[in-house]
Amino acid sequence: MWLITEFEAASLFSLKMSSATSSGGKTLLVPTPFAVKMALLDAAFRARGADEAERLWEKICALQIALRPSARVVVTNLFQKVLRPRGKQAALEGTDAGPFQKTIGYREYAQWVGALGIGFQTEDERASEWLIELLLNVNYLGKRGGFVQWLPPGRWEESLPSDFVEATQEQQEFSLNGTLQVLDDSAAGLDFERVNIYDASPLRKQDRVLRQIVLANFRMTRSSKSFSLYERVE
Repeated sequence: MWLITEFEAASLFSLKMSSATSSGGKTLLVPTPFAVKMALLDAAFRARGADEAERLWEKICALQIALRPSARVVVTNLFQKVLRPRGKQAALEGTDAGPFQKTIGYREYAQWVGALGIGFQTEDERASEWLIELLLNVNYLGKRGGFVQWLPPGRWEESLPSDFVEATQEQQEFSLNGTLQVLDDSAAGLDFERVNIYDASPLRKQDRVLRQIVLANFRMTRSSKSFSLYERVE
């Protein structure tokens, strides 16, 4: 069974690939499976407390997730002024004095036009009541501030709809009329301590699995120096 849900953006979305640097990096067009699972874990902490979040993490980590991008995604391309901690001490006087260095960074922000679809493979409706409760408490995806609103109720499907792409397994076949995205996911059996921000155990490189996923029938249709437009095409 697949639980098919939809989210609408309440603000601009931004999520760089895990390999991107702080100075630049293109935003992804959809949240990664890892980002979705972290949003569910955050909701579990807030709705049920730390002990229950730890108990649910094994189920969250094992979720199979599918994605369907919004009908349109408009990405703005811009440079921003940013403050970066200095690597060495600077002079106490002058226009550039202080602990932070003034520099610029490349940033992209995406506006979803239409609902983002996220599918979750589950056993049955009764066994997934916990998932629906957590979805009600998800309020952002990607970078903090990328606010979203769930559009309940979800619907149940025996099989995954054709406009969705499974993102938690390697693609054996893909459409040439699509857009490639590198999406990360939690490694199988990832320990709760490593995703719990209140624990000192660090998240290691091997704890996140990278997959190259092609969003079928979704490609760039217009672009300029200031924006890129992606649309779902038939």
